[in-house]
Amino acid sequence: MNKTKKTAALFAFNWRTLVSFELMYKFISMAIAAPLFWSLFNGILDITGYHYLTAENTVRFLRNPVTIAALLLLFILITVYSLVDISAILFIMDQSRQKRKTSLFWTAKFALKNAARAFQRKNRMFVLIILLFIPFLNIGSASTFVGTIAVPGFMQEYISKRWYLSLTLVAAAIIMGALLVRWIYAFHYFTLENCDFKAARKKSAVLGRRRHFRDLLFLLSIQAVCSLLSLIFIWIGIFLVFVIQHLLVRWELLEYITISAVVVVLAVTFIVMVALEAPLCYGCISVLFYMHKESEGEAVIELKTSPFAETPKMKKRILITETLLLLTAVASFGIYANMMIRGETNLPVEYLWTMEVTAHRGASALYPENTMAAFEGAWELGADWVELDVQQSRDGQIFVLHDNNFKRTAGVNRNTWELTYAEISRLGAGRWFSKEFEGERIPLLSEVIEWAKEKNMRLNIELKPTGHETEFEKCVVDIIQQEEFEGQCVITSQAYYVLEKVKELEEDIPTVYVMSLAYGKINRLTAADAFSIEAGSATETMVSRIHNAGKQIYVWTVNSKRKIQRMLHLNVDNIITDDITLAKESIYESKTSDLISGYIEMLSEW
Repeated sequence: MNKTKKTAALFAFNWRTLVSFELMYKFISMAIAAPLFWSLFNGILDITGYHYLTAENTVRFLRNPVTIAALLLLFILITVYSLVDISAILFIMDQSRQKRKTSLFWTAKFALKNAARAFQRKNRMFVLIILLFIPFLNIGSASTFVGTIAVPGFMQEYISKRWYLSLTLVAAAIIMGALLVRWIYAFHYFTLENCDFKAARKKSAVLGRRRHFRDLLFLLSIQAVCSLLSLIFIWIGIFLVFVIQHLLVRWELLEYITISAVVVVLAVTFIVMVALEAPLCYGCISVLFYMHKESEGEAVIELKTSPFAETPKMKKRILITETLLLLTAVASFGIYANMMIRGETNLPVEYLWTMEVTAHRGASALYPENTMAAFEGAWELGADWVELDVQQSRDGQIFVLHDNNFKRTAGVNRNTWELTYAEISRLGAGRWFSKEFEGERIPLLSEVIEWAKEKNMRLNIELKPTGHETEFEKCVVDIIQQEEFEGQCVITSQAYYVLEKVKELEEDIPTVYVMSLAYGKINRLTAADAFSIEAGSATETMVSRIHNAGKQIYVWTVNSKRKIQRMLHLNVDNIITDDITLAKESIYESKTSDLISGYIEMLSEW
């Protein structure tokens, strides 16, 4: 109990600075480090010639010298990130022990300066120790969250079939645990007493001798409490959502608003819990550190908050700096949240990739297909992509339509190549669907691209040649290039020669070969960067073969939950569907842990 009270006291004295720094540091890191990581990883893939990583090709990828060099750089960045965080926490705890108020400014300054010391020649081994210890010192609510992600099945199977690997992993964990307990105070000696790595390691071993088991038991108990609290927190959140759904079932709008508010509050609270987990861990170690030094009669070196007095002018500068940092943190959190919503934080790695959803001809179940209303509806429903079909008019304009005749959707029995776009623009494209959409027109491809750029929507542009076109592929490519839209679209076609022409015109535009039946060595179709296959033709072997070739696989048209779940099991990259909401909900459910799903099921039976 004495240790717990002392830990609480260290937290309480400078709690504002501690919370401010942790949230600021985590949020800014998410907004900067995440895009940097995605760019670095995708850059490695481009340089090494991989577009997709799977269980089969990962080993070859990791052996590449470029990959090794990039991973070393990534490890260094992770080390810097972690050491800055640890340094800041230990500094704040030390100031609290001395009953000194510190600020965000001095904390950040000390942490950056201390982190730089790890790269001095005599401290370089410390970098490795930090990387190895991070997983052991940051468990609890974070591990509960990570636990919702299943370990890839191929990894489990690979390890389980090789007893020596299982034994090696167990032995490594035991050794790391022993070293952790022996060197647990090395961070404090390094940070607070300016010791080099060798001296910090030796002093830690001496300070903790005869206390290793008790120290470990105390830390494990704290971590267990963190895990239990985070689990209870998740249960409470699920229970609240469940209760609200049942109480407000007759008032859909109020139910939606209330649940949204609850989810936002719970999400923010959980983020704060995760951000403060590292301070709790290192705060507990700090209490043990100071108690052991006191019992050994070892002097505690006191750190100063700043090297000189804070004048009114200096205080004003510090206040401005801290305010800017906090505002940057809030903005960073917004940026990262937006990236998560749009699915831009996914890596093209099998088992981690989130399947994307393409709206077939827009939200065609609710709006007239291939119209601006359908495209706008797809965006509102959260589609990742919009699929559309393009034709060429008599005067060479590229417009959006599926059929090569206007009778079904516009009520005019004329072929697409027989009318100019001026004539086409006067046709109604929505009345056949509903009188509500009587004013809808057939849009130009350029209009849709302008809209997509504004909404940050990606387009799947299918070319449907009739044999009456003039430089069909060139016209489409020219429009994409003029709009600088190469990075936000793919060109697809059921005619392979179309893709060959597109690649001759512009290699950087991704191409997708649309197939009703797929058999044989389709990877030899080199003009296709990806493949779009009818759902019934998709098999586990085919998906694996396409992925191992570094290419993606789209599947169409998937409109039932059973088919969506099958595509999730096959691990396809993109499903083309008329039911965007069903697809999104199914994907979300697939990412929920068995624990949460089971808890919801249990509540529903009450």
